[in-house]
Amino acid sequence: MNIKFSFVCIIGLSIALIGCDGGPPEANAVNCSGKGMEKALTAFRNNETERQAFIDKCNALNKEN
Repeated sequence: MNIKFSFVCIIGLSIALIGCDGGPPEANAVNCSGKGMEKALTAFRNNETERQAFIDKCNALNKEN
């Protein structure tokens, strides 16, 4: 009984984590600096237009601060 419950929980958690993609990263203080910028830009490697838009938003965010 316990093994069946564990198996069901593992399957449920896996499905939940796979569904947490959430789309492209947002331009914020974390994603626009250092490692965050590096990780965020890898999400746009196949779409140069969206990548440039993200960089422009980061530049605008940095000018505000």
